[in-house]
Amino acid sequence: MRAPCFALAALAAACSALFAQSDAPLSPMTPNIPAKFTAPREAYDYTKRVEMVPMRDGVKLYTVIVVPKNAKNAPMVLTRTPYNAAGRASAAESPYMIDALPLGDDQFVGNGYIRVYQDVRGKYGSEGDYVMTPPPTGPLNPKLPNDTTDAWDTIDWLVKNVPESNGRVGMIGSSYEGFTVVMALLDPHPALKVAAPESPMIDGWMGDDWFHYGAFRQFNLDYFTDQTTARGRGKDIVRKNYDEYTNFLEAGSAGDFARAGGLDQLPYWHLVHDHPAYDSFWQFQALDQILKSTPLKVPTVWEQGLWDQEDMWGATHSFAAVEATAANRDKNFIVMGPWFHSQINRKGLQLGVFNWTGDTTLQYRRDVILPFFNQYLKDGAPKADLAKALIYNTALNRWDRYAKWPVSCADGCEYKSMPLYLQAGGKLSLSAPAAADSKFDEYVSDPAKPVPFSPRPYNKDAEGAWRTWLVRDQRFVDGRPDVLTFETDPLTEPLRLAGRPEAHLWASTSGTDSDWVVKLIDVYPGEYAYEPTMGGYELPISLDIFRGRYRTSFEKPEPIKADTPLLYTFGLPMVNHVFLPGHRIMVQVQSSLFPLYDRNPQKFVANIFDAKAGDYQKATERVWHAPGTASFIELPIAPAE
Repeated sequence: MRAPCFALAALAAACSALFAQSDAPLSPMTPNIPAKFTAPREAYDYTKRVEMVPMRDGVKLYTVIVVPKNAKNAPMVLTRTPYNAAGRASAAESPYMIDALPLGDDQFVGNGYIRVYQDVRGKYGSEGDYVMTPPPTGPLNPKLPNDTTDAWDTIDWLVKNVPESNGRVGMIGSSYEGFTVVMALLDPHPALKVAAPESPMIDGWMGDDWFHYGAFRQFNLDYFTDQTTARGRGKDIVRKNYDEYTNFLEAGSAGDFARAGGLDQLPYWHLVHDHPAYDSFWQFQALDQILKSTPLKVPTVWEQGLWDQEDMWGATHSFAAVEATAANRDKNFIVMGPWFHSQINRKGLQLGVFNWTGDTTLQYRRDVILPFFNQYLKDGAPKADLAKALIYNTALNRWDRYAKWPVSCADGCEYKSMPLYLQAGGKLSLSAPAAADSKFDEYVSDPAKPVPFSPRPYNKDAEGAWRTWLVRDQRFVDGRPDVLTFETDPLTEPLRLAGRPEAHLWASTSGTDSDWVVKLIDVYPGEYAYEPTMGGYELPISLDIFRGRYRTSFEKPEPIKADTPLLYTFGLPMVNHVFLPGHRIMVQVQSSLFPLYDRNPQKFVANIFDAKAGDYQKATERVWHAPGTASFIELPIAPAE
């Protein structure tokens, strides 16, 4: 018994010495940084776990799990992100869960949800190799893991290892995070009960981030360096000038700008460079096309901003793809709000100079997402009162509920769309042009002086510059000699649009390639008593660009036959808008939208990324409005109330 007593005595003596030492006055030169510091968390209303969740190939993914204190039988909401899960799950150091998570989580936090963020493989804290928006399982990726398998494995781990949960999971995310939601829907884990892809990246060539109908969006070169030069966030390409118009014009082609920025070191840039047309590389990654043949097993709300400046294609075309399959319609819903890209994670009181009725993004989260998720994730929750389509009316400043979307279209909708014809003398009319009218209007498009997409100087980092360009007053280009403007007389009755406008442009060029930009614009009265500074405002409600070489085939470009009127048909983004009495309808046509989109040389070259200085040439562009070559915008007209 002596040995244990001696040990206890020694321990007591050591403790006494330690306490005595700690109570002793400190020297002014005592090191001020302890070996370890742990902040007290007893008052926190949540706990946070960080787990390295194993995938089927052994790679572990960094996962942050935020659990309300005393949670039991709680649902989980998962977001898989390339944008730093640790940062998303600690927006602010706070003892309150609602303040520690992003604004977009407010409704989940207030209703007892467990919130999970995870880094996709190869980014930030996750192991493995990063592949940007990796192809789904199929011809481009027959057996390697992707965001479908990783989502399945993650959800499987969560339901087995988060004891506070009820074993049910919802997924939500915007942009790239929306892409990861859709990838999970291609082969959903049985525990995935509900989903909300918000402005998801669906088809990078047709109309989401990288291209629009073949025209390349040059600002994405910075995204390539941000995403693929480091496991964390990389840096933008260094600029020489404040004005982006000057930077890209001085560089030459988009390929020249990329090479000057060192992008030849980046595999993804080479993939984009080597696939400028809509070949199998893009077709096999078009998730909306895959959804046409993939049963939608999970109830899904698609979200899209009506002025989304980045991913305008994904949600609307995915919704339409699912809606075309009768068996899936009961699980398929869409919401379109008056928002810029990913504004649903921020306040939704306004966009640019426009103020909405209340916080529209809060309304979406509170009145749509929360009850929809509750219905499928919580026992005893009532059925959500969702319309098939909830679309904000951008003129009447209110939400419209529709049993079918679009309301109006060329075929198969409740109401049939109607043509609005471009006429001689800069007129627009619902009547076709007469034979006696002049046959065309023309302008000279000069690649050395491209039409800007936003007033100069444009700097991508200026406050609001990027997020609000789609609602910018178009008078900054109205009157340029290389922009054609067509306009109605002031309306005497309201004209309501509810669907997708479509451009039917008869056009010719003296060159062998050309871009065509079409804008549908609401022109406010010259004197506007409600807001005098809005007098004459030219609000674009829908616009897009089409690269002429793809007129007959997106996969196989061909030169344009010079000086020959040819038909170019392409859809514009969806609208839900009323042209009010006293307003005018305007259509603008031009051949560049710079520097957002790369310049077309207007001479056919094999790959525009490699166009040389001598390839860029002026061209005379003609927009035709004669019988047999009558250009028009197909308007999705719905009955006015």
